[in-house]
Amino acid sequence: MVYTGEGSDEILGGYVHFRSDMLQHNTVGQDPAEVARLLKGLAEANAVSRGLLLPEGKSTALQSVQRALGFVPGCFQVWEAGGIRRKMLFNEEFAARFRDRDCPRVFLDELDIPGVLAGRDPLNKSLFIWAKSFLPNYILNFLGDRMEMAHSIEGRVPFLDHHVVEFLGRVPVSMKIRGLTEKYLLRQAARPVITETVYGRQKHPFLAPPATVTRTEPLHQLLQDTLRGPELAALPFYDQKKVVALLDSLGQMSPEDCVAWDVPLMSILSACLLQKRFGLS
Repeated sequence: MVYTGEGSDEILGGYVHFRSDMLQHNTVGQDPAEVARLLKGLAEANAVSRGLLLPEGKSTALQSVQRALGFVPGCFQVWEAGGIRRKMLFNEEFAARFRDRDCPRVFLDELDIPGVLAGRDPLNKSLFIWAKSFLPNYILNFLGDRMEMAHSIEGRVPFLDHHVVEFLGRVPVSMKIRGLTEKYLLRQAARPVITETVYGRQKHPFLAPPATVTRTEPLHQLLQDTLRGPELAALPFYDQKKVVALLDSLGQMSPEDCVAWDVPLMSILSACLLQKRFGLS
């Protein structure tokens, strides 16, 4: 049995899009010039998170989220950008079936937005949305319980003890994020027992090397070979000609553009491997 740290980012605003939301939407008493300076510094210090955890540009198609929450959290903007890339690779028949579906609205309709979030500040709304989506469905599921159980490890998550979560739900947001410092309260509590380097370090995501950038790596070759093969042709979701054209163009893209396509292409690769193993179609 081991203790793990999952949950601390969700209750204390650890991810970079929470800091962006705090700066952009918790604006009472803030100097606009200082906010602009901090946002610029946030982008410069988190280049690896751009398009992955840090939104780029303004959202244009999330009006239902704006109406429900009063603003558009950064996580929705990131999800929207990834969805747009995936839609570009769908086949026409599959895309037409869901063209008019407002997926964010479907998700939000499952939550008691008026009962739980009425009167809450934007940062806590963002934390709630993340805690109802990415935390249980990805972080605690794939990165946590499945990975741990696959290796006969039982993971315990002390940061998600309900007493801790309930207490931090009452803590002012200025104790969670201060300027560019995330998890401020936890950092202060741990400062006597950690180094200044750890204390001052910004959080960055744990990422595997992108398969789209280094074309000599075996994973890149697996991506190229599999997405050109019969498994993708058998799936009823994607247009293989569009995918192959994208694969052919990777060599002419900048490293930044290649990284932006890495997650969509890896999800297609995963679907192909599932098709090969289990026959999804």
